[in-house]
Amino acid sequence: MSEKFPRGQTAIVGAATFGVGKAPSFEASDLAAKACVAALSQAGLTLSDVDGLFFCHSTDTMGGLSFAQYLGIQPKVIDNNRLGGSSFQAYVETAAWLLAAGAIDVALVAYGSNQASAAGKLVNTVRPMTYEAPYAPLNPVSSYALAAARYQHEFGATREQFGEVALAARAWAQLNPEAFKREPLNLETYLASRMVSDPLSVLDCCLVTDGAGALVMTRAERARDLPQRPVYVLGAASETTHREIASMPSLTTTGAARAGARAYAQAGVKPSDFDVLELYDAFTINTILFLEDLGFCPKGEGARFVEGGRIAPGGALPVNTHGGGLSCVHPGMNGIFTLIEAVRQLRGEGGDRQIDGAKLALAHGNGGVLSSQAVVILGGPDTV
Repeated sequence: MSEKFPRGQTAIVGAATFGVGKAPSFEASDLAAKACVAALSQAGLTLSDVDGLFFCHSTDTMGGLSFAQYLGIQPKVIDNNRLGGSSFQAYVETAAWLLAAGAIDVALVAYGSNQASAAGKLVNTVRPMTYEAPYAPLNPVSSYALAAARYQHEFGATREQFGEVALAARAWAQLNPEAFKREPLNLETYLASRMVSDPLSVLDCCLVTDGAGALVMTRAERARDLPQRPVYVLGAASETTHREIASMPSLTTTGAARAGARAYAQAGVKPSDFDVLELYDAFTINTILFLEDLGFCPKGEGARFVEGGRIAPGGALPVNTHGGGLSCVHPGMNGIFTLIEAVRQLRGEGGDRQIDGAKLALAHGNGGVLSSQAVVILGGPDTV
């Protein structure tokens, strides 16, 4: 697989968000369409150029069909997978193959949700499954709390260490004008926050916001003639291990370990090569697990690894430079925003949070309850 992936043959040429935070006058498709038009405008393209649509609607199971009709396009290919937050990394993976094969010419990857304005809370569209339903879990948080508790049991992690993840995300968010939560956060406030599902408190949990994002992809040779600096897709891989947390092979090791290894082999890179990481941080335990599984520290060392502001602004490893799902944006599915932030960093558009000289970025997606893991490796022109 590694030698066959179309490394550097496709590129992202547009990346935009819309309605991050609260957008009460818009429906989900409105938000997504606004982001799409902005991303296409960046690329110097129009909706009529799009022949591949990769879209996941927050409530409509046939959302790809509905959104194509909304946009007034008739694409050759529609992908409407429902993996959860990893859907968008999986879309980029599929789009890269289709573009490189010549099956499509322009791919549009999009998502929008108005869940904060419409419902005011996380909308869970998944029914509890057979083995978990009798226990009435408060999902998804109860599932992640189970993984966090197991991690504490196995490796002795503390709430203070989980708090380092939340504090780092907030510190990055304070540098991002788009972030929803920008007020200062300290460890004392974190430790005093309301418990939701032991050991996870409200500040261990992602935000509930509105928001939309869109990406435009095309082949590398075309990308070089378009207005934006291309961001090349160097590797992309996915792994699914289970559906409900009770069937997870190991509560402390995710499919990101194998997906990441495949993506690294495709791209010809190793963890120490990256300038910036954008990880799916729906809960603080996520960041710790994914740092381990993606090879940035040994298994069981993640909680200690994040101590001392290592992943915060000024730390050794920039992680979730936009503020992540914990402090920037989380409208139900967050994977498209890790991709967009990676693109912005590689294009030098990060403003006060910009990582100097960023050339290589990892954008990760997590779907379900640690169920689906997907990794996309992106690089600037110097990496191709």
